[in-house]
Amino acid sequence: MTRLPGHVVETACPLDCPDSCSLSVSLAGGRLSAIDAGGANPVTGGFICAKVRRFADRVYGPDRLLQPGFRLGPPGSGTFRWVSWDEALDRVVSAMREARDGWGAASVLPYCYGGSNGLLSQDSADARLFRRFGASRLARTLCAAVTGAAYESMYGKMPSVTYQDYRHAALIVVWGANPSASGPHLVPYIREARSAGAKLVVVDPRATPLARGADLHLAVRPGTDVAVALALHRHLFEHALADQRFLDAHATGAERLRARALPWTVDRAAEVAGVRADDLARFADLYAQSAPALIRCGWGLERNRNGGSAAAAILALPAVAGKFGVRGGGFTLSNSAAWGLAKPWIGAEEPPTRVINMAHLGRVLTEPLDPPVKVLFVYNCNPLATAPNQNLVRRGLARADLTTIVFDQVLTDTARHADIVLPAPTFLEQYDLARSYGAIGLQLVRPVIDACGSARPNVDVFAEIEARLGLDRPGDARDELDMMLRVLDGLPAGAGAALRDGARPALPCGEAPIQFVDVFPGTPDGKIRLFPDELDREAPLGLYGFQPDPATARHPLALISPASDATISSSLGELARSTARLAIHPDDARARGIAEGDSIRVYNDLGSVTCLASISPEVRTGAVSLPKGLWGRRTLNGSTANALTPDTLSDLGGGACFNDARVEVERVAPPDGRADARVH
Repeated sequence: MTRLPGHVVETACPLDCPDSCSLSVSLAGGRLSAIDAGGANPVTGGFICAKVRRFADRVYGPDRLLQPGFRLGPPGSGTFRWVSWDEALDRVVSAMREARDGWGAASVLPYCYGGSNGLLSQDSADARLFRRFGASRLARTLCAAVTGAAYESMYGKMPSVTYQDYRHAALIVVWGANPSASGPHLVPYIREARSAGAKLVVVDPRATPLARGADLHLAVRPGTDVAVALALHRHLFEHALADQRFLDAHATGAERLRARALPWTVDRAAEVAGVRADDLARFADLYAQSAPALIRCGWGLERNRNGGSAAAAILALPAVAGKFGVRGGGFTLSNSAAWGLAKPWIGAEEPPTRVINMAHLGRVLTEPLDPPVKVLFVYNCNPLATAPNQNLVRRGLARADLTTIVFDQVLTDTARHADIVLPAPTFLEQYDLARSYGAIGLQLVRPVIDACGSARPNVDVFAEIEARLGLDRPGDARDELDMMLRVLDGLPAGAGAALRDGARPALPCGEAPIQFVDVFPGTPDGKIRLFPDELDREAPLGLYGFQPDPATARHPLALISPASDATISSSLGELARSTARLAIHPDDARARGIAEGDSIRVYNDLGSVTCLASISPEVRTGAVSLPKGLWGRRTLNGSTANALTPDTLSDLGGGACFNDARVEVERVAPPDGRADARVH
């Protein structure tokens, strides 16, 4: 590819964010010089996040992987002997064959999720390879599995309200989400609604930027969202505010939901959640009386033992209160399923092999398993930074009999433990298709520069491994351009043809559908299932059950690890160099003799993190916060929040319970041994 000096390329961002921004990328001397907002996606026009604006620092940074390598030192050393692609793929294929011949194909575990949401770079040739090989299947549960389970059972993933319609709402509830850090293009629409008189309620343990300016902020204890939502349901039913006509026509299970909500008075829920009863009552009245009313249901609320029931209770509120059927009313969760993609381009059926929950990676690598995992193939993921029970994962990656392959753009914490590393291109160096899950859209991702070093696209690499294993078949897509054409041909509703012509593909329901006017539940009978039997059977205490706080006297503080404005999960985590800070409320800090900037130890029975203290009233009492996606270099002992998170599973969907970490915090001397621990 040859780019002229001063050339500008229009492309799109496929990273794991609801917005999927259009981008306008400038070049100077064949190198990236500026990344700005493009105009193809009207929802994201005008600005992009600071993360992507500085993406060139990743492309040209010192951590960039430029060629394949074989590890030289012990796991974690990050030292490699650089080799050719031919040598590297020979060893990859040899390791996979040896594992299959000695232990069965299920001894190979592909581990991937969220490093890219592109339709080419994940679940294309990679899925075809591992399906044909017969590898273990991965349950992707670190995010959205819990809310997804509730959403699927209740609504059949009916499309959500898109950003454009927030301007029409009279009440906006942002529950368990922080769009300012992840999904920032929603924020201007919320501001527009507020300028027109809309009220804003935020439910979040932290005072996020939106919460600080909200009409009402409920700083609930982590894990108590279900109690708050059920109190709202009881209020609606008890005060004849439920829309019985709508429920009779469009829903089933309302009476069973009502029975489960009955014990949750406003006073009881407020006490459990740690909020004022009059604030909760005010929230209930606001929601009942406002029209249109819109709930933005985020993913923060799912990251605990009660997450599935919380998501179900929140998603049920617009049905019970009769908030559907009007522009600016209903709920927003995800529009990832709006296109109804069956992915025919994979070209292989899933084998009947075992399914491994990705939240249990540490267990899977360290406990007896039949067959054991002998080859771990990691791509589009950095599990040492993102999986629970980090120390157990680290121990598993150190196994002498495990071959770990990491296919990534940069030398991540996980890649430093790999036996084989393979260099991948960034989205600025390859073709892809970006699918929005906030707004509804599909965009073509175009390469802007030639791939750095010898980085090769995912499709090309997985297709070659497949061929070397003798699993390829006539007619297979063998490179990214061929796969791109297959994907375009497999898109529904004329979307592929539109993209080929450079146009914006449109859904039949439109870019801003009204729930229960333009779109309806995709359930078998077309009705909302407010009490799905399968969810009731799955939840340990039944659907809408409440499991108490796992805090103990030794570990009384709830540790949360929310998304930040610096990383996208762990992507770009290499760029931040300052020591991470734990946010702790002034009252909790004072009780422990901790001052701003102190070196502190955050610990429980799973591990400890040594970092710095940030005294902040923006986190509620009884909770502390350390950002999601940190790399080990950001702390004073190389461990991050996931060294403290249990690998227990949520009540629904098998999701990871990151926010069930309970810890204690103490002041410690800094690593250099100075008597005064305070770092300024």
